[in-house]
This record gives sequence, C-alpha cells and structure tokens, in this order.
Amino acid sequence: MNKFIKGIIHFSLRHRALVFFLTAVMGVIGFISYKNTPIETFPDVTNTQVIIITQWPGRSAEEVEKFITVPLETALTSVQKKSNLRTTSSFGLSYVRIIFDDDVDDAFGRQQVLSRLGNVDLPDGIKPEVEPPYGPTGEIYRYTLSSKTRSIRELYTLQDWVLDKEFKRVPGVADVNSFGGEEKSFEISVNPNYLTKYSLTSLDVYNAISKSNINVGGDVIERNGQAYVVRGIGQLNNIGEIQNIMVTKVNGVPILVRNLAEVKETGKPRLGLV
Repeated sequence: MNKFIKGIIHFSLRHRALVFFLTAVMGVIGFISYKNTPIETFPDVTNTQVIIITQWPGRSAEEVEKFITVPLETALTSVQKKSNLRTTSSFGLSYVRIIFDDDVDDAFGRQQVLSRLGNVDLPDGIKPEVEPPYGPTGEIYRYTLSSKTRSIRELYTLQDWVLDKEFKRVPGVADVNSFGGEEKSFEISVNPNYLTKYSLTSLDVYNAISKSNINVGGDVIERNGQAYVVRGIGQLNNIGEIQNIMVTKVNGVPILVRNLAEVKETGKPRLGLV
C-alpha cells in the first residue's frame, strides 16, 4: 500500500502540469453538475410511475372491469421494464398504475404506455387519459376557497375556469387537482304522463336536447365586395334556452321541453372512495 501511494506522489510531482489540468477539469465538471442538479426539500426517490384514468359515467364496476380495465391490462402487459401493474375498477372509473424499474425515466415509461394505448379496443367515445408525471412528494401547496357571498357551486366554477388555468401557466407546475365543491349542471326531470300523452319517450327528449346543444358552421355570403361568415349558434347557456327546445309537433303545435319536463340548475353528484 505504501509503495502504491509513493508511486502516485512521484507521478504527480513529475507531471505537475497534467495533474493541475485534470484537477481543473474535474472542478469545472463538478461545478456544472452542482448547478444542474435539481434540489428539492423532499426528493422523490420513488420509481417512475404512469397512471391511466378512464371514465365511463353511469357504468357499474363490473362493466368497467370487463370492457375497459381488462383490455387495458392486456395491452399494457407487454410494456418493457415494468415491475408492477395495478388496476382498480369502480363505478364509472378505471384506474391503472404501472410501476417501472429503478433505471427507467419518465419519458421512456410514458412513451411505452402511449404507444400501446392507441391499439386498445374500448367502447365508443371512451378515451384513456395519462396523468401528468408527478410523484407523491411533488405537492407544493394547498389552499381552500371560501366566501360569505358566493355559493359552493360558484366557487367551484371559479376554481375550474380561472384559478386552475392561471396556476398551470406557472413554470414548473405539472397539474392542479381540485377536491370538493359542486360542478354546475342542468337537471331535466321528465313527467311520464306528458310523454304518454304525446306518444314520446325519454330518448326523444334526450335526442332533441343533444341536437340543439351544438354550434353549426356555415358558408360565406359575398355582398358588396365583402364576405360575411354564416354560422348557427346553438350552444345552450341557461334554463330558458333548454325549456324552449322543440321536441316534436302535434297538429302543427310545437311541443317544447317545458311542456314535458321541469328544468333546474343543480350540482353533479359528489363521488368518493371509502
């Protein structure tokens, strides 16, 4: 050991310039690494994870398991370098979490998942959503909204349409998760007696409202050397517009939604896990 140390000392003394140069290079590399190393109060030491959320409103857990979760499991089984695949099926919701090996980065993991999601055969209109890459220690701030003059529904709208977008514009913010509150919706309670009277079904009312709640693009009309864009504005904005939708005609008299059902503003049911 002493002979080895003496050899290093003699080599360093004979090649002073080389030693000083290598020391300077290592110092520069160390300084650059120090400046580029991310520093966190609570470093995330967990494995890379990719979470896939798929919503199918109104469906039971058994249906979600059969038509969504199982096809996703089958497609994601071939993902490379995964260490675990966990799934949960609940009412109207499928939750899939893939845990990768220690040496896998977020970009590789997400690429593996996204390349396989495109080939999954799911029910029409169902699209899996891959959650943004963030770890369990990535939460940086929590806040609550309260007001003596605004309802909880109005606060939810403020959070969803104003604060959420503003926070996501902040550099470094991957996602904003909201809990609680009531999401604004319009509830239509159909009277079965009126449906029978006019030989209609609930599906007729649903189709009439769905077809009315769209904006239609048109063409261009040229007049006096100017072009005017023509389009149909049909997006529903309030209760009155819903009530005035025509469902059918009886003897030339239009039957409106207000003649068949009660329309009121309410909040969507709050869901949670126990």
